[in-house]
Amino acid sequence: MNGNFVYANPTKLYFGDEAQKNLAKALSGFGKKVLFTYGGGSIKHNGVYDDVMASLKAAGKEVIELPGVMSNPTVDKLNEGRRIARENNVDFILAVGGGSVIDYAKAVSVSAWYDGDAWERFWVKQDDPLKGERIIPVGAVLTMAGTGSEMNGGSVITNHAANMKIGKVFGEEVMPKFAVLNPRYTFSLPHRQMVAGIFDTMSHIMEQYFSGDDDSTSDYLAEGLMRSVIASSLVAVKEPENYEARSNLMWSSTWALNTLIGEGKSQDWMVHMIGHAIGAYTNATHGMTLSGISVAYYRHVMKHAIGRFARFARVVWAIPTDGKTDEQLASEGIDALATWIKTIGAASEITSLGVTPDMLEGIADATIILDAGYEKLTRQEIIEILRASL
Repeated sequence: MNGNFVYANPTKLYFGDEAQKNLAKALSGFGKKVLFTYGGGSIKHNGVYDDVMASLKAAGKEVIELPGVMSNPTVDKLNEGRRIARENNVDFILAVGGGSVIDYAKAVSVSAWYDGDAWERFWVKQDDPLKGERIIPVGAVLTMAGTGSEMNGGSVITNHAANMKIGKVFGEEVMPKFAVLNPRYTFSLPHRQMVAGIFDTMSHIMEQYFSGDDDSTSDYLAEGLMRSVIASSLVAVKEPENYEARSNLMWSSTWALNTLIGEGKSQDWMVHMIGHAIGAYTNATHGMTLSGISVAYYRHVMKHAIGRFARFARVVWAIPTDGKTDEQLASEGIDALATWIKTIGAASEITSLGVTPDMLEGIADATIILDAGYEKLTRQEIIEILRASL
């Protein structure tokens, strides 16, 4: 393991098919007024809403509801939540849904009591809250596996007026205090959303894995998680209510992005940066933007890390090595990734997400270019990757 790091994660997890029975107790340690935020209302049809309301009642909470959080939470929705949280002087925010709802809750929590432009400060400038600034604690009940937002400080917000979608990773003080993970709560998800979450999980792992060239324990953990995601996904797409497969996917998703497997790694995240820019232009489902460009991106950067990509092929995809060069193995590993994307039904090209050739330059301009991974991309290289993904 190279580098020096400090690892801490304050989120307490309740996992399993009876995990929701812990919610009232988990809530009891926080104040009386709870802002209960969720998405489009599907939780009112699958029983989750009733479970949560029963727990809130059992914990003696006063509930203020904030529904309607969209799949790519916007600045306007954030400002609405800030206003409601502040006007009601809420003590706690309970996010019930997938990553977008949990991201949104964290965004409201850190910005509700800030008087200025929260978007500019926290997302554009990437500032952190100052010591002593009021942050409303957050808890989560997860209904979609994929983002890992239930156990990290990440929060992605979209500004359609600026054609920008930006993620901010806050510190421990913004991470959820607890998260309830019942795999059965994910059974009612539409197939496409399940698949998007599966690829989002895989992409999180690859973003961390494809960096560095040392013998890192983090990479061994990442390889195990990727193999689990692949195996469970092939079951889940055929049997969406297979508890073992869905529980493995939920658990893998959480560990893919709770910062553990990134320790000691330089990390990459350019697939996410390009995916965010696509999402800002098209409002496409996040996981699908990642699957749509990953193959082209990894083919583009493969030459800088042939050994790592060959290892990916051998260990993750179990591709036979007999008589093959590392270059051949590396290419076959990316071929296997491309085949798996099609097998599970994720997007394999970005035209299906609404991207047209005339958008490519604008998407490139909206892409935040990071100096990480194996190569710092130029604007022209981003356009080439996008064009190869059409």
